[in-house]
Amino acid sequence: MLSLLQTLGPALFAFLIGLVPALVWLTFWLFEDSQRPEPKWMLFLAFVSGMLAVMVVLPFQQLAASYVSMGFLLLLLWAALEEIAKTAIVWLFVLRRKDVDEPIDIPIYLITTALGFAALENAFFLFAPLMDGQLFQSIVTSNMRFIGASLVHVLSSAIIGAALAFAYYRDRTEKIWYGGIGVILAVLLHAIFNFFIISTGSDEVLTVFLGVWVGVIFLLLGFERLKKIKRPSWWEKIFTKGVQ
Repeated sequence: MLSLLQTLGPALFAFLIGLVPALVWLTFWLFEDSQRPEPKWMLFLAFVSGMLAVMVVLPFQQLAASYVSMGFLLLLLWAALEEIAKTAIVWLFVLRRKDVDEPIDIPIYLITTALGFAALENAFFLFAPLMDGQLFQSIVTSNMRFIGASLVHVLSSAIIGAALAFAYYRDRTEKIWYGGIGVILAVLLHAIFNFFIISTGSDEVLTVFLGVWVGVIFLLLGFERLKKIKRPSWWEKIFTKGVQ
């Protein structure tokens, strides 16, 4: 019983520390959709879906690591598994619902899912240092993931979300093309970031994170563009109530 409590204590603390940065970023991104905010229960569902994606991905990542030695190819496979899992799960549980009724909703839900994924992933990274009694190391790790790793998940999912959002009023074939290109770009971004984090020294890590922040700036500009997408007239006639 005592050993169980000794394990659960650090596990809960790691989860809470990993959760806080994700919630901070989530609050920030939800301001981008403040004019027509999404239902809180759907945002919660998307966040939990991201956590579920971690549990789905881990066994496949371990399987990939048993066949492929550490290098860019393995990082590419890991990134592909994560981005595909996040996108598939949020599509399954959230994006097919009627509440997703404008282009910007798609990246909002994908970002929320990404932050759920990052929250649980952060907890896993923090658990080992806490079990060893290294509280300071846990705090440093949390700060680094707050600055860079969590945002990489956001950027990657936002790329896919933006691609699907720009194809929102297009036909099914174009949506598939846009989504496929978005996934490829997201996987490449994610893998390249992980490669540089692993291969660069500690003095250069902040330079890598700076590149992520530049990506955030472009993401914010992309959100402004998404907000200006107007519904085509045929969409108004078919889907808007009260229009003849």
